[in-house]
Amino acid sequence: MSGTQDGVERVGIDELLERTRAGYERIAPAEAAAAAAEGALLVDIRYAALREKDGLIPGALVIERNELEWRLDPLGSHRAPEAVSHDLPVVVICNEGYASSLAVASLRQLGLRRATDLIGGFQAWRAAGLPVALPIPGRAE
Repeated sequence: MSGTQDGVERVGIDELLERTRAGYERIAPAEAAAAAAEGALLVDIRYAALREKDGLIPGALVIERNELEWRLDPLGSHRAPEAVSHDLPVVVICNEGYASSLAVASLRQLGLRRATDLIGGFQAWRAAGLPVALPIPGRAE
């Protein structure tokens, strides 16, 4: 449900997600695995407790959500070495595919025009039987 108050449009989270997702094509787990094989960067934004509980996607770059924009902005002073271009294909992965959609909207505002997210998130990846590695206790990803 949406409305306007004080000249500011207000929308609920479901409508916000719908609007956000209408602006790009999301991908399924098998498509994400194929994209990674072709050079796309898989980015796991789940928090540490979920990664410790459920495991990791081999080869995925772990960047918690609160650092995502700083680490993936190719022009940023705190960028990850992998953030080499605004044309880099990026697949953002959260736990179930909700937070990743909002993260993609933010990345696209930074000019990462090929950013997308994984439908169903990590849980869908695992349910599809794609590779999952258990984290090594006491070792940072």
